[in-house]
Amino acid sequence: MNYFIQFLTYFRILIAPIIFMLITLYDSYGWALFLFFLASISDYWDGFLARKYNLESIIGAILDPIADKILTTFLILALSIEFSSIFIGMIGGIILVREYWVGALRDFNAKNGNDSATNVTYLAKIKTSLQFLTFASFLFGLYIENSLIIFLSNFLLILALIVTLQTGLSYTIATFKR
Repeated sequence: MNYFIQFLTYFRILIAPIIFMLITLYDSYGWALFLFFLASISDYWDGFLARKYNLESIIGAILDPIADKILTTFLILALSIEFSSIFIGMIGGIILVREYWVGALRDFNAKNGNDSATNVTYLAKIKTSLQFLTFASFLFGLYIENSLIIFLSNFLLILALIVTLQTGLSYTIATFKR
């Protein structure tokens, strides 16, 4: 079971550039959406199974958020390129800055014995779900060629940005409160 859980995490890392190429090179939005759906579901299942079978590991705790960041990075880049969108690029860039900032906070806290300051919160899980829903919405809009869905996806992106910034601020305050 442990190998399967690790496979789910590695799957997100490996599938991210493939999704990028499907979107940007082949305009294969249906396949990109399908693979992104599998990657998103793998994020849930690897954590669920690790907790259920008491197979949580240090490497899993480190790789899981990195896998999410890699998937998020490739999706933001692909959507920015596909739409030639400064809006998606700018909002996505801010989201990515927060992701890397929190990674730096986790490293800082690990070195200073303050790991609990950056433990994953429920709001952070909602943040990841909201980001993934936003990316899926953009991909679905591209797949069915529906500009209304794509337009509404922009509002989801703004909402994802707000939640992303809130969680980053919470982690920052918890880190430097000590």
